[in-house]
Amino acid sequence: MDTMRDRFAPVVSRLLDEDPRVAVVLAEIGVDGFAEAARRHPDRVVNVGIREQLLVGAAAGLALTGLRPVVHTFASFLVERPFEQVKLDLGHQDAGAVLVSAAASFDWPAGGYTHMAPGDVALLDTLDGWTVHVPGHPDEAETLLRHAVAAGDDKVYVRLSLQSNGRALPVDGQRFRTVREGRSGVVVAVGPMLDTVLAATEGLDVTVLYATTVRPFDGGALRRATQAAGTDVVLVEPYLAGTSTAAANDALSEVPHRVLGLGVGRRELRRYGQVEEHVAAHGLDARSLRERIGGFVGAAVPA
Repeated sequence: MDTMRDRFAPVVSRLLDEDPRVAVVLAEIGVDGFAEAARRHPDRVVNVGIREQLLVGAAAGLALTGLRPVVHTFASFLVERPFEQVKLDLGHQDAGAVLVSAAASFDWPAGGYTHMAPGDVALLDTLDGWTVHVPGHPDEAETLLRHAVAAGDDKVYVRLSLQSNGRALPVDGQRFRTVREGRSGVVVAVGPMLDTVLAATEGLDVTVLYATTVRPFDGGALRRATQAAGTDVVLVEPYLAGTSTAAANDALSEVPHRVLGLGVGRRELRRYGQVEEHVAAHGLDARSLRERIGGFVGAAVPA
């Protein structure tokens, strides 16, 4: 099966053919995937070189001329390094763009900490007006990419990952999806965490919600789920633990509730190893999640 990133360049290349507003801005990374598109559309495929601040600044300039820029590089170079430009060139100027990242939290451990970005969504949370998509499968990534490009002049972040669920589910770029119903708590699985969460909660009497669009946060879906399952909520996110706890707390502000945020820990792992070792070290494997979820909600096996 191809990866989310494998799907990215062909999908956006087709969008370049279909929509004269679409432009692509790159900083060396991913250039080969757009070689043919660049020959067809040399004025709308721009490679700024290894200049990530310019990457975002150039995208903002294109947006201000009426184009719809799609901006791509590793998450750490797309959100963290040029954060001032994301904040000012895009945000302050109300310039829309689609930022599409690769490498996620730790998809390329051999690249070291410079290529890891578990704090990307939390960092964007300090800014106003961003939509954040976290697909869990390449088919979902294609759907959400198309949603993002078609979203007028909105500011959208699409977080691609090598980690993937076994099958795609229908996604609409807005709502959480109920994939399992229970009576002893609600678990929100974000993007590529769904398969692991389903394995971790097998036999536990909990509702599982699937989130591929996390900003805006679908507080309505969470409130409805808690009406039957109770107000113990666990968030399982493939980035910094606790990133969405404030959003969940806001959604449930009118009722007593508890929220547990699980995700990537703050402690830096300096022995980079393999992706699976990072997953286990952060307690995001099925066995660790089952212990923490079951201990928090006290979910029993349904009779």
